[in-house]
Amino acid sequence: MSTEDWRARIVIDPNIHHGVPCIRGTRVPVSVLIGSLAEGDTPTDILASYPHLTEEDLQAALKFAAEAVSSSDFIPLAK
Repeated sequence: MSTEDWRARIVIDPNIHHGVPCIRGTRVPVSVLIGSLAEGDTPTDILASYPHLTEEDLQAALKFAAEAVSSSDFIPLAK
């Protein structure tokens, strides 16, 4: 999925869920979807819980999260 593709599916709008990145047309935060995957939910589980979402929405959430992490600066903690 290209950057343009995920940008068509993710919205960051201060009037929608306080500006939290969400799937366009919903109030479902990207963080909830990524968190669900991290907790072990399968895409099938997530789509059953959010039937208005698509597999492409989940892919967009993953792509968004990957780009957000890759463009962030991290400072290692001292041991």
